[in-house]
Amino acid sequence: MFVSDCRREFYDLIVTQRVLLLVASDVDALCACKILQALFQCDHVQYTLVPVSGWQELETAFLEHKDQFKYFVLINCGANVDLLEILQPEEDTFFFVCDSHRPINVVNVYNDTQIKLLVKQDDDLDVPAYDDIFRDEEDSEVDSENESVGSEPSEKRRRFEEDVIERTMKRRQRREWEARRREILFDYEQYEYHGTSSAMVMFDLAWIMSKDLNDMLWWAIVGLTDQWVQDKITQMKYVTDIGILQRHVSRHNHRNEDEENSLSIDCMRIAFEYDLRLALYQHWSLYESLCNTSYTSASLKLWSVQGQKRLQEFLADMGLPLKQVKQKFNSMDMSLKENLREMIEESANKFGMKDLRVQTFSIHFGFKNKFSASDIVYATTSLMENIEKEGPETTNFIKALDSLSRGNLDKLHQGLDLAKKQLRAIQQTVASCICTNLIISQGPFLYCSLMEGTPDVKLFSKPVSLCLLSKYLLKSFVCSTKNKRCKLLPLIMAAPMDVEQGTVIMVGIPPETESSDKKNFFGRAFEKAADSTNSRTLHNHFEMSIIELKTEDRSKFLDALISLLS
Repeated sequence: MFVSDCRREFYDLIVTQRVLLLVASDVDALCACKILQALFQCDHVQYTLVPVSGWQELETAFLEHKDQFKYFVLINCGANVDLLEILQPEEDTFFFVCDSHRPINVVNVYNDTQIKLLVKQDDDLDVPAYDDIFRDEEDSEVDSENESVGSEPSEKRRRFEEDVIERTMKRRQRREWEARRREILFDYEQYEYHGTSSAMVMFDLAWIMSKDLNDMLWWAIVGLTDQWVQDKITQMKYVTDIGILQRHVSRHNHRNEDEENSLSIDCMRIAFEYDLRLALYQHWSLYESLCNTSYTSASLKLWSVQGQKRLQEFLADMGLPLKQVKQKFNSMDMSLKENLREMIEESANKFGMKDLRVQTFSIHFGFKNKFSASDIVYATTSLMENIEKEGPETTNFIKALDSLSRGNLDKLHQGLDLAKKQLRAIQQTVASCICTNLIISQGPFLYCSLMEGTPDVKLFSKPVSLCLLSKYLLKSFVCSTKNKRCKLLPLIMAAPMDVEQGTVIMVGIPPETESSDKKNFFGRAFEKAADSTNSRTLHNHFEMSIIELKTEDRSKFLDALISLLS
């Protein structure tokens, strides 16, 4: 059931209870969790936080805690499956689900008692009508006693014939209704996509209760930016949500506009700005950032000798000396930095990079701490998917969560260093895949598989890193290929998951087109291909388009996909 009043139907109910928070492993979920934790701290709500990275962990966490808790809050997990069927909870257990995954399972939508969905009401959900998918069981059987009411044999025969006709009609209507129901559900569940960021939904709750702080607003901004960086939402949705947050930023950060009301330098300030679409450039060198940002790398085709020449021409056109460009951004001459954005934009237009400017926000506190929202996203993602083992499995999650607080700058800087390594690894892998023609057209889709022993292959056994690589690779391939048909195809990417168990992780990415609505059909396609071939797959990720598969079953699984999508 959709919650229309988050304060009355959600927060006021749990504020006096012990609550279990089940939080998915993505940056948007972490930001929503931080906002909710801050609200719980204000009202002294008792809660336990459990990170979950997939359906198996969600089930295990529920089974471990179901006797101690009656109220469960699920962040970025649980909306797109039938929760009651998976978890089999008692009738006095309640789930509050704040999840950006779409489509939302229809059973969750129409369950009025145990499942409450915290979803932005103006999202375009297109949920089918109740009567189209649910139907009360009617007693089609006619009571045998009623048949003996008529005394005359002719009357009995007439009554019997009428009953037969009536039953036949009812059966036909039921078959028609069931066929229509299957069609409606197929249309509704066919594509996977994302709605409003969970962090924004939680910030709305804080705002309604007049408990919103600048920190909470910043977490909402980072949650939205995560959706944009991971390419989960359309440009139109991003710009619309940026506009909503910009009004809140103006409300919270207007005090520095004149000297009389100025704040201490240590106070946090958020500013809206048009920034460059260059990854981590303020914490890196401009040269490294240009080379390792997917947009500039793909546009200039930096994996080729010709592309490297174009980069040199691009820098020469701006009039930037290589010595300046290759040193840390902070150390560049102030005279160059003052007009840098305008210079880069002007030259980028000449080189066909018309979308190098992007609307975003930055945060300032202290004399030298300035971060853009995308910096935080890259850093937090890298901390969460760090492949170096440092204790229990939840260590990375806790580190990533801590890095979102201003008091943990050391963890944030560690995340930035890991993010640079991740972006370098992605670009090197993209270059080697294109130069060695690893991307094969399989008919209805493109396919690329990383072999065991490839540099940094361990990093790409993690879902977010593999998704980023796949999206960067598809963007670069579209820029490099001359085959017009291939430019319109989706991509399936596979990487070794666990060598000992012989499994691969596989992700499906929708086509890279101008009008792309970011809807992904691979989730359902993977399920059908696995069922039809009895492939040993594990659909454990909250993103339906990511699966784990036994290496021996890969060829028959791909054959089934080709015939299914052809």
